[in-house]
Amino acid sequence: MSDTIERSQTHATFVIERTYPASIAAVWHALTDNDARDQWFGGGPEFDVHHKAHDLRVGGRAVEAGRWRNGPTSRFESTYTDIVEAHRLVFTYDMWVDDQHLSTSLTTIVVEPDGENTRLTYTEQGVHFDGLDSVEGREEGTRGLLENIASFLARPH
Repeated sequence: MSDTIERSQTHATFVIERTYPASIAAVWHALTDNDARDQWFGGGPEFDVHHKAHDLRVGGRAVEAGRWRNGPTSRFESTYTDIVEAHRLVFTYDMWVDDQHLSTSLTTIVVEPDGENTRLTYTEQGVHFDGLDSVEGREEGTRGLLENIASFLARPH
């Protein structure tokens, strides 16, 4: 079998700031509680999950693997490297689609008070492999996840 993929790597960083009309405690809960996280993270109803785990501690891992309906398989694997309660999460993560390694990223999420609201700053530094993924697509997907958090926070709990 020959390798016909043109090998390349693209490094990029993006930062997204989002203000939520919620307390730091509520935003932190959305980010870190397994049941809450399950309501906003992932592919939604179009994604059939085959394996999911989330171990929120330094050295802990999160995994979500499955298949898009009528589409490819997808796998997200992360490792937490720094956690400051109600302030900062740092983790590395890798993405695969149909067993092709798309990217490796270092992500920092910081939550801070902004008046009566909470400002979330999401910074991702990534390397995207072999033209299989785009930085623009990753940023768009991340913006969608942050919007999912807003929807989660707006619902009564």
